[in-house]
Amino acid sequence: MGKFERSWALMKSSANILRQDKELMLFPLLAGICSLIIIATFGWPVFASLRHHHTEFEGQRHAALPPLVMLLAFVFYFVQYAIVIFFNTALASAALIRLGGGNPTLGDGLRAAMGKLPSILGYALISATVGVILRAVQERLGLIGRIVVGMLGFGWSVATFLVVPVLAAQDIGPVDAVKRSASLLKGTWGENVIGNAGIGVVGGVLTFCLVAVSLILFGAAVSTQSVPLMVAVGVVGVVGLVALSLFQTAMHGVYSAALYRYAQEGDPGQGFDRALLESAFRPK
Repeated sequence: MGKFERSWALMKSSANILRQDKELMLFPLLAGICSLIIIATFGWPVFASLRHHHTEFEGQRHAALPPLVMLLAFVFYFVQYAIVIFFNTALASAALIRLGGGNPTLGDGLRAAMGKLPSILGYALISATVGVILRAVQERLGLIGRIVVGMLGFGWSVATFLVVPVLAAQDIGPVDAVKRSASLLKGTWGENVIGNAGIGVVGGVLTFCLVAVSLILFGAAVSTQSVPLMVAVGVVGVVGLVALSLFQTAMHGVYSAALYRYAQEGDPGQGFDRALLESAFRPK
């Protein structure tokens, strides 16, 4: 209960930041739109190739993926990672401005991310390489591969927890950013994932409640046999889910920026209680 209460308090602090700067939610929105465009124009051939491969070699365990499919998957991973990391860096940059007492705009975040574009692309290349390697391990080893990939993926996520705010705040390359992230976490290790886990749990509960209410209202609309009402309920439900997802993603970005400031400077910044961050990011 203490951990949940602390996570709830951290989430409220992140939410307060977003209420002051609602434009921060535009960064995950733009990332989502760009990702959908990439999937529609480029990712579909990758998925189709993977499906064809699994159908053709169904029954043959650990069948290796063709080199062309692996290459397409790698390029797709790289482009997707580049888009997500770019807008996450823009979000972190804007959040750091707010935590420092400034009043960031959408343009401030985008300009900051553009200034770090070489490092962002380098980190996207590293992330894509790790993703393809983990995928290959999973394909070859089956159930054992999934377990191994899960453990390696968790370790990678922990080691790179602060890479994005490091890229946003420092003029360093992608490899140095990964090292710096791992160093910050090593020096201030503890319950560093509690805040993000809490945001995820609360977001999941709110999503479940929204879906449940939407289904109830949609059922009531169906009983009236009113097509416009059914469409209206469906649209409102979808918009609500999208808005909740954007809010949750933006809160993760704000929280990671605050953790970086605390790990780097000992002060999470404006809007966060320093004592609260100390309890969520306790040094060993």
